[in-house]
Amino acid sequence: MNKAALTEKAERLKALIDADEMLVLPNVWDVAGARIVAEAGYPIIATSSAGVAWSLGHPDGEIISRDDMLFMVRRIAAAVDLPVTADMEAGYGEVPEAVAETVTATLDAGAVGANIEDSSSQVAGHPLLNYDLSVARIRAAKKAADDYGVPFVINARTDSFRGGPGDGALEEAVKRGNAYLEEGAGCVFIPFVRDRDTMEKLVNAIDGPVNFLANPAAPDLAEMQEMGVARVSIGGLFSLLIYTQLRDACEEMRTLGTLNWGKDNIIHPEMNKLMG
Repeated sequence: MNKAALTEKAERLKALIDADEMLVLPNVWDVAGARIVAEAGYPIIATSSAGVAWSLGHPDGEIISRDDMLFMVRRIAAAVDLPVTADMEAGYGEVPEAVAETVTATLDAGAVGANIEDSSSQVAGHPLLNYDLSVARIRAAKKAADDYGVPFVINARTDSFRGGPGDGALEEAVKRGNAYLEEGAGCVFIPFVRDRDTMEKLVNAIDGPVNFLANPAAPDLAEMQEMGVARVSIGGLFSLLIYTQLRDACEEMRTLGTLNWGKDNIIHPEMNKLMG
């Protein structure tokens, strides 16, 4: 994809994040899912690192290689005319240079945005990386995008709530989020937050767009829109939905000998048309 096309898609993505209407991202892990999301009328495609990892037989958490992740990102980006933002986990390396390489490779794959986490994928429990290092990583990501010549949208993820809401998690998220925005991030992604009060405090304290992770235990989409949330990611929920349905269908066949689960499926010709 040429730089003009990438630039147009990156600008479209940024405009969607900055719009008054909250951007909802139904994260997918393959081309079929991306085509279904596009057909449903969503203006952007986001990948799920968990979904891609599980589909290739790996646990989530940057166990999958960068090349394997980008293989799927490239196929998805080539299959749709929408902006694609990729979940690139912790950037596939802790040092800023590694993150910069990942941003360049993600642009080469045709995506115009990416999540970059500030927790370590190399240590059990995924602890937060050092603050100064984390800021330097976002700075390096932004420079790589600028050097490429495309206004790539960095969705800077902070995992300060991974261990729960205690121990200054809110203050740390605000500190890191604002620092990442100052370094050129286009949005701050704060997963693991599920209560309205904390969400509202974060939205009010962070000087830019905020992204939360959807969860059945969290406020619904309409409530998040009311709070002023800019962006909501579905994350791995669609992957879990599909695999749950597969498990339940197997159980029905094994125990009941019936195929009631297949009555409302998308039909074969419809899928072929979607892929054509």
